[in-house]
Amino acid sequence: MHKSAAFTAFEEAFPYTIPLFAGFWFVGISYGVYMHSMGFSFIYPTLMAAIIYGGSLEFVTVSMLLSSFAPLETALIAFIIQARHLFYGLSLLEKYRGTGRKKPFLLFWLSDEAFALNYSARIPKDVDRSWFYLWISLLLYIYWVSGAFLGGLLSNLITFNTKGLSFVIVTLFIVIFLNHMRNERSKLSSYMGLFVSAICLVIFGADSFTIPTMIALVALLTIFRKQIEKRYEK
Repeated sequence: MHKSAAFTAFEEAFPYTIPLFAGFWFVGISYGVYMHSMGFSFIYPTLMAAIIYGGSLEFVTVSMLLSSFAPLETALIAFIIQARHLFYGLSLLEKYRGTGRKKPFLLFWLSDEAFALNYSARIPKDVDRSWFYLWISLLLYIYWVSGAFLGGLLSNLITFNTKGLSFVIVTLFIVIFLNHMRNERSKLSSYMGLFVSAICLVIFGADSFTIPTMIALVALLTIFRKQIEKRYEK
């Protein structure tokens, strides 16, 4: 029986996502439980995971929802936290060329892990690359949203004290950073992040260094983008 291009691409893409399944579910479920501990029903983490689809941003959004209304500050923080996607998009311009109607979904489902897999995967010549990219992105999206849904839903059954569960925010950032540093060919951007973070921490303090750090990093990565891209091409 002849396999469709979509099914063939799914068979090729699915194994790539298996190692990430447990990680997405663990963090997604933790996020759902965390939101429930803050007083939100399971609907909130599910919708936020489906609409925002930005792990670190979603965790930060919890505190935003509980604070005073500040739309401009919220928009700025959201942009700064997700600004790395600007560079992801530039790097994937050529790979996503010719994907047709799939491109809007590929752009919306773009994540750190989807970028890493779609950018580095070696796709066989007989596999439709647009379907491969789509399956990678869709499967990771499903893992994350389902994890957040389960965490929010099952948290009603949890009887232990969930105070302090926000430690997963720190863990999430550490895991993302270590994974990125391990996989990137050039360590320049990682070292740059460590150096700038340390400097801003000393200057602005632990409570106010995040935004200056992200602004400085976006500026530096923009300035040194060509040098970083050349190191990746080596």
